[in-house]
Amino acid sequence: MRIDVVTIFPEYLEPLNVSLVGKARARGLLDVHVHDLRRWTHDRHHTVDDTPYGGGPGMVMKPEPWGEALDEIIGDADPAPVLVVPTPSGRPFDQRLAVELSAAPWLVFTPARYEGIDRRVVDEYASRLDVREVSVGDYVLAGGEAPVLVMVEAVARLLPGVLGNAESHQDDSFAAGTMAHLLEGPVYTKPPLWRDRGIPDVLLSGHHGRIARWRRDQALARTAANRPDLIARCDPASLDKHDRAELERLGWSEGPDGRFWPTGQHVEE
Repeated sequence: MRIDVVTIFPEYLEPLNVSLVGKARARGLLDVHVHDLRRWTHDRHHTVDDTPYGGGPGMVMKPEPWGEALDEIIGDADPAPVLVVPTPSGRPFDQRLAVELSAAPWLVFTPARYEGIDRRVVDEYASRLDVREVSVGDYVLAGGEAPVLVMVEAVARLLPGVLGNAESHQDDSFAAGTMAHLLEGPVYTKPPLWRDRGIPDVLLSGHHGRIARWRRDQALARTAANRPDLIARCDPASLDKHDRAELERLGWSEGPDGRFWPTGQHVEE
């Protein structure tokens, strides 16, 4: 996979040289290019922003540098890349979207600063590229570089050969399949006793079926406690009789549509 990032702070992307992504780059599994947007400016101050039409606070990133940068980077490439625009007003970034993006051979990220990029840039490239406006959460950051780091790592770890164990991500929180709407439960390693704290006996039992059931129950409990919205959205078909019994034990009731809700909560028919 090829990844291009256009930014006014190339140094912010230095973490892409280390850890999982850095190793993937060194092994040729990921081809990352970071570009300084100011290279496509033509005034002595390398200006990339201006005041907003209609008034208001803040500055808006000018369309000319972005247009020149994207035209040069993308050119007439076939297939064209997916253009990913980090913005708090975009579609929420989740594991499903990470999987979608991991199937693309080429991603171009456009992390903005100030009040964002002139809307005409997005509209211009949406007419010829697959453009994804994406948010990493319901909060506002100083710029889009941090979200790019989040998305690149989430996507990169799904690429073949990047993880040492190809099955490592199958039991992740939000992983496709039975974990699609669940958070991963607690994990433990050696030593078996630390500061008078042991580990659950079931994990030492060697009984794979019981261990799998325990992990599943822990995932249900953690999700119910920390992200009850995910339990409410969980596909009833993904829950077996043991899951249902555990949810009832945790204080959830099955609604008329087969989905679970906190006991006592009104469910509209």
